[in-house]
Amino acid sequence: MNIPEGLKYTKEHEWVKEENGICLVGITDYAQGELGDIIYLDVTAELGAEVKQGDVVGSIEAIKTVSEVFSPVSGKIVEVNTAINDNPSVVNTDPYVGGWMLKIEPASAGEFSSLMDSASYKTLVGA
Repeated sequence: MNIPEGLKYTKEHEWVKEENGICLVGITDYAQGELGDIIYLDVTAELGAEVKQGDVVGSIEAIKTVSEVFSPVSGKIVEVNTAINDNPSVVNTDPYVGGWMLKIEPASAGEFSSLMDSASYKTLVGA
C-alpha cells in the first residue's frame, strides 16, 4: 500500500496535495484497493462551485460497491479532471498522479493543516 509523505489525508480516505495555494484532491491507494476495480466516476462538483469541508463532491462506482467522495477542504472548485471519466481505472493504477479528481482553491489554510499526515493515516488504516 502506497501512502506518500508530503500529502495530507482524511478519515474518509481522500488525499490532498497543496501546490501554489491550490489543493489537488483524489482518493488514496488504500481506498482504491478496498473498492476494487473502478468502473465509473461521477465528479458532481462543478467548476467555480463553492464547497465546504465534508461536502460530497462525487461518487465512485466499483464492481464491489459505490462510494462517495468528500471535499477535504472548503473552497472553490477550480479544475475537474475530466480525463478520468474516459478511463476510470487510472484511479486504481495511479491514484496519486493521473487519478486526481479535482482542484480546490482553499478558503482557509487552517483546514489543510488540520488534516492527517502520512504517519497518522498509516495508523488509521493499520499499515
